[in-house]
Amino acid sequence: MINTIPPGELVPPTNVDTAAALAELERQMPGAMAAMEPDAPGMHTTDSLDYVLIVSGEVTLELDDGERTVLRAGDVVVQNGTRHAWRNHGTETCMIVGVAIGADRV
Repeated sequence: MINTIPPGELVPPTNVDTAAALAELERQMPGAMAAMEPDAPGMHTTDSLDYVLIVSGEVTLELDDGERTVLRAGDVVVQNGTRHAWRNHGTETCMIVGVAIGADRV
């Protein structure tokens, strides 16, 4: 997958068709919204082993214990069912490329 993470808080435009946007997200990334936590925006946990490469910009990886790590172009993260969120506190859009391989969390 290729994801772009814009700077700032993720706030949908006022004119967005929410139902259509969610349907498109489900089509492109089946199950993604089911992994998101409604009470903790951006936080999610997946049943997968994830390899993520930061292609451009910078992004902060926030973990469930509050630990935050700033990642920049060229950095790689490997996660296994980790509860996390991606936050862009910079001024440029960040692009990440990820490979998710289905796995069972223990």
